[in-house]
Amino acid sequence: MLNILYEDNHLLCVEKPVNIPVQKDESGDEDLLTLCKAYLKEKYHKPGNVYLGLVHRLDRPVGGVMVFARTDKAAGRLSEAIRTDSVHKEYLAVLDGVPKEKSGTLTDWLVKDRSTNTVRVTDSRHGKKAVLDYEVIASKSGKTLVRIHLHTGRSHQIRVQFASRGLPLVCDQRYHPHPSRGQIALFAYRLTFTHPVQKTEITVSCLPPKRAPWTLFEEIYEIQ
Repeated sequence: MLNILYEDNHLLCVEKPVNIPVQKDESGDEDLLTLCKAYLKEKYHKPGNVYLGLVHRLDRPVGGVMVFARTDKAAGRLSEAIRTDSVHKEYLAVLDGVPKEKSGTLTDWLVKDRSTNTVRVTDSRHGKKAVLDYEVIASKSGKTLVRIHLHTGRSHQIRVQFASRGLPLVCDQRYHPHPSRGQIALFAYRLTFTHPVQKTEITVSCLPPKRAPWTLFEEIYEIQ
């Protein structure tokens, strides 16, 4: 059952469930794009294929807010906004460890190894610049809930930037040296962007599911 967060003639914003691919991949598993097209087809009794533009992605294990474009015009304008980092993306994450500072900016240069689908920190001559701001919301039992304001949209950016500082995300099977079993503690909880047609500001948000490790922090349900 899709959780529809916002919908009009130009946009469809939904909550991506964890561990579901955004679009069809080699796994053959049910994907979010197909589910959203089926939802629109049934709701509006559309014959034939339904157009729905994919303008950004989330890693398969990550859940949270996603926006799709229902028209070519909206798709083009949203894609350009994302390319120029004009879409404000906010995430919640649980770190394994406690940062020295309560807030800060992380800046790195990242390079992707496509043969292993992993990312590492490199130097400015070889990598792409990655920038994020973070603020600590709470720390308990050696784990820290942080809110992240993403300035650039690099592959695996949040996971790699924190892991490279000895603060890997809880249950990150790829970048944590000793990961616990479970879903990665990373959630795309808010998107703010300019409506591609109406030119008004749109903010769409949702909170992580009520399960570990999120339930360790009661503060999460007070986030504005």
